[in-house]
Amino acid sequence: MLTKKQLDLLEFINRRTAQDGVPPSFDEMKEALDLRSKSGIHRLITALEERGFIRRLAHRARAIEIVKLPDALAQRGFHPRVIDGDLPDVPAPIQAQQVITAELSDLPLLGRIAAGVPIQSIEDVPPRVAVPGAMLSGNGNHYALEVKGDSMIDAGINDGDVVVIRETGQAVDGDIVVAQVDGYEATLKRFHRKGNSVVLEAANPAYEARVLPIGQVKVQGRLVGLIRTY
Repeated sequence: MLTKKQLDLLEFINRRTAQDGVPPSFDEMKEALDLRSKSGIHRLITALEERGFIRRLAHRARAIEIVKLPDALAQRGFHPRVIDGDLPDVPAPIQAQQVITAELSDLPLLGRIAAGVPIQSIEDVPPRVAVPGAMLSGNGNHYALEVKGDSMIDAGINDGDVVVIRETGQAVDGDIVVAQVDGYEATLKRFHRKGNSVVLEAANPAYEARVLPIGQVKVQGRLVGLIRTY
């Protein structure tokens, strides 16, 4: 049986992963549960992991996957947004099997997107990548990009991950977006408006936020899913 705080944290992780395609950061968990320090979150995470509800990915900073949900939460719907590959031959939870075996959509893999120093993101002849149809969000075109760099690691986005992007020119504060800077370089960052400027914020304290005039930044899409292969 879970304590109320453990259940609240599990519900928050599940809801944010379903909403954003990536788990929340420890700072976001701390604020959501109104805790004074991240040490309390570490204790709750450890307790959930010991009880088999989540697992932390080895050598992946703050990357968390939900393995199962208690009945009270499972009845509300559990739809994992991270797809694992090349794992040991262990039966997956029923809900995860439903996502993996759902109808697949074929998306263009348009090169690499920087999670660090911006790089050119579009290649001439893109390969294709299959993603679960349930991962696609709303109407409009979608595409995939391979992440290069570690500036979004605290948002659960690691070097080598493939991100699924819904094409859009609009973003609201807090969205993780593909942002084109000065018309040619692209980067994956959290988007914020600040007066007549745009702040492109990393999810790694080693990287400073970039503050740019609004005219130099063009939003090309919003993150809706994440694919990770081991």
